[in-house]
Amino acid sequence: MKVEPIGDRILIKVVEAEAKTPSGIILPETAKEKPQQGEVLAMGSDAQEELPLEIGDIVLFPKYSGTEIKIEGVEHLLLESGDVLAKIIRD
Repeated sequence: MKVEPIGDRILIKVVEAEAKTPSGIILPETAKEKPQQGEVLAMGSDAQEELPLEIGDIVLFPKYSGTEIKIEGVEHLLLESGDVLAKIIRD
């Protein structure tokens, strides 16, 4: 299935948080926080004009924003461009 966002929406592939703490404790599913990071997969035409993002960028978004959808068994979010808080730049 192919999803193409319309307007100012962005399709994000959710990046799961680590299942282990820095000290080595493995967290069960019930103790994990809702993900707040994702990879940009597609952008609507309005979002491309107003945000300095490219396909493949990793972004931060609020915990309970967007519309959750599953594409081929993988969790994705459709966010409005205003829901994107920041772009993560890795050194």
